Amino acid sequence: APLAAGPAAAATPAESFVNENIQKGLEILRDKKLTVPQRRDQFKTLLLGLVDTRRIALYTLGQYRNSASPADIDAFAAAFQNYATAAYQTYFAKYTDQVLKVTGSTQRNPTDFIVHTQLIDPGSSQPPAAVDFRVRTDQGKPVVVDVAYEGIWLSIQQRDQFVGFLGQNNGNVRTLIAHLSDLAVNLGKPVN
Repeated sequence: APLAAGPAAAATPAESFVNENIQKGLEILRDKKLTVPQRRDQFKTLLLGLVDTRRIALYTLGQYRNSASPADIDAFAAAFQNYATAAYQTYFAKYTDQVLKVTGSTQRNPTDFIVHTQLIDPGSSQPPAAVDFRVRTDQGKPVVVDVAYEGIWLSIQQRDQFVGFLGQNNGNVRTLIAHLSDLAVNLGKPVN
């Protein structure tokens, strides 16, 4: 059931969490007084405090999680964190001139929310893009566990890609770790 019906409704804690922190992230990426490495470091610190990258990483391994060793799971979670940080920073850096407006939320269960937003480009005649954030509160504080752009959930897309990659590489999680590490390096190159 929707938690916010329109402009008159008060923001839910999940909505406030998304709104405040997305704005903080965009402010960091827009701050030209900071050097590129400073922006990257501040954005990474903010992101790691908001996103449960380990939970997402474990989900994206799909059925291969069951056969992976604990050491491989830990190494994959670390490689995924580096990859996700670089990917999110690259993604959000493309949209620093846009506005992200929270439009409401849906409560899936007492600790699971989908916060609906619109990505608005003030200089474009294109309609706003729908961006949804899945927020979980079952670990004591809100964390983002997935993002959807125009209805496509990132973790599902990544799981499909990673499971396909593992299927082509005999389920070798270490091969996927090396692949993600290479992707993170390429994505982490300076963004002006």
